[in-house]
Amino acid sequence: MRVLVTGATGLIGGAVARRLKRGGHEVVGLARSERSAAKLGGEGFTVVHGDLSDGASVADAVHGVDAVVHAASPGDLNTAAYDETAVRAIIGGLRGTSKRFVYTSGCLVYGSTGDTPATEDSPLSAVELVRFREALEREILGAADHGIHPVVIRPGWVYGNRGGTAMMMVGAAEEHGVARYVGDGRNRWTTVHADDLADLYALALERAPAGSVFNGVHGAATPLIEIARAASEGAGAGGRVEAWALEYARSVLWAFADAIACDQVVSGEKAERELGWRPSHRSIVYELRSYRSATD
Repeated sequence: MRVLVTGATGLIGGAVARRLKRGGHEVVGLARSERSAAKLGGEGFTVVHGDLSDGASVADAVHGVDAVVHAASPGDLNTAAYDETAVRAIIGGLRGTSKRFVYTSGCLVYGSTGDTPATEDSPLSAVELVRFREALEREILGAADHGIHPVVIRPGWVYGNRGGTAMMMVGAAEEHGVARYVGDGRNRWTTVHADDLADLYALALERAPAGSVFNGVHGAATPLIEIARAASEGAGAGGRVEAWALEYARSVLWAFADAIACDQVVSGEKAERELGWRPSHRSIVYELRSYRSATD
C-alpha cells in the first residue's frame, strides 16, 4: 500500500513509518518544513508538503494514497484545532473510497481509571488536555457510514528510541542530578514501546475492522515514582528523585501536568486477541535503566 503518515518525524509516526517501509509499503511523509522534508527523504520516504493547520494541503496529500495514518500533533495549545482541521480534511479526501484511516488518540481519554483496567468499551472521561478527542473519535468512527474504513488506536504513554515524556525526567536528572515527578508519584502509567506500537499500527492497517478501537498498551501499570527512579538511574544520577507539587507543575506545564499525574490501568488484551499483536519489549523501567549501560 501507499500510506500517508502524518508525524513521520516524531516518536510514534516515525516508528510507524519505518515499520511500514520494512513491511514493503510505500510511505508518504507529510512535511511542514524543508528540514522535515530532508529528514523524511533521508529515510527513504516519499515527501509531500503540508501543514496540519492547512486543511487544503492535508487534503491534497491524501489524494493518490491507499491509506492514512494520522500520528502528528504539535503538542501545544494548537493541538485541538490543528487535529480537528487535519482529521476533517482526511475524512473529506477519503469519503466514498473505502480506504483505511488510522487515527492516533490516546488512553488519556479514559481519565483516571482506579484499579479496574480500562478496556475499549469503558466510558470516556478524558483529562482536560485531550477532552476534544472524545467528540473527534466519534466523528472519525462515524465516517464508516460515509465510505471510509476508520480505526482508532489509543496508545498509553509511549517510550523508546530515546523519546517520549519520560525523557523529560531523564533530561532533568542529567542537568540537575535528580529526576522530578509530578504529584506524589503513586499514580500509575500504562505504557508501550514505540516499536511495539508500530507493529500494532501495521496490523490495524491490514486486519482491523472498520469502526474498531484498540488500546496500544503493554505490561503492568507502573507507579510514576518508579519510572522517575529508572530515569534517574539511566541518566547517571543514582536513582535520586524529588516530587514536583502538582499546583506548581501546573504553573509551568498547564493541563499537561494533570495528564502526567493521571492514575491509569489500561488493558491491551483486545489487540492481542483480535489482531494477533505480540509486543515484546520488557518495560519502561528496563528501557530507561538501559540508557546508563549504553553510555558506560
